[in-house]
Amino acid sequence: MSGFSSAAYWERRYQGGGTSGAGSYGRLARFKADFINNFVRRHAIASVLDLGCGDGNLLSLLQVPDYTGIDVSPTSLAGCAARFPAHRFLSFDAIETVPAAELALSIDVVFHLIEDAVFVQYMHALFAHATRFVLVYASNVDHPWPSPHVRHRRFSDHVTATQPDWRLQAHVPNRYPFDPASPDDTSFADFFVYARLGDAAASTPE
Repeated sequence: MSGFSSAAYWERRYQGGGTSGAGSYGRLARFKADFINNFVRRHAIASVLDLGCGDGNLLSLLQVPDYTGIDVSPTSLAGCAARFPAHRFLSFDAIETVPAAELALSIDVVFHLIEDAVFVQYMHALFAHATRFVLVYASNVDHPWPSPHVRHRRFSDHVTATQPDWRLQAHVPNRYPFDPASPDDTSFADFFVYARLGDAAASTPE
C-alpha cells in the first residue's frame, strides 16, 4: 500500500492505548503459549528472541529462560520493559547488536508487514538471529484483506528461496481456524517450525 508505514501504524496504535489485538488474548493466546512453552521444554531451549513482542500479553503466558523482545514501537517497548524487568527489550533498529538466540519467534507479525522492503529485512533478521529454530505463526497464502494493516503473504516461498540452511520441519494447523462469524476467537495463522540443517533435533517430528 503506497504511503503506508507498518511501524508508524503500530506506534500510533499503542500510543492511543491499543493492544496487540485479539490474537494476543483469550484462547488464541493460550494456544500459542502452550505450543511455544512445550516446544521450549521439548528442545531444552536456553534463549529466545521474539521479533515483534507487541504489548507483552503473550509473554505473560510464556515460560522461557533467557528472553529478548524486539519491536518497532517505542511505546510498546517501554510498557514491556516496565512490566517485565527481568527481560530485555530493544528496538528493531538495534537488531544487528542483538546476539543470536537458539529460538527466534515471529508471532502474528508477517501478515502485518505491508511494505515489501520491510518484509525482506524482517525475514532476513529473523533467520539470521536464530541458531537452532525459528517459529513463525502466520498465514501462508497470498490473499487480499480489507484491513490496511494486514497483508497475507505466502512467506514460505521466500524462506525456501533465501534461507538454504533452514528447512520446514513442521506445519501445525491452528486449533481455532478462522471463522468470519467469530474473528476475535479464531485465526488464519498456523505454526510453521523451521530447523537449521545439521541440528540433531531437526530430525525429530513435532
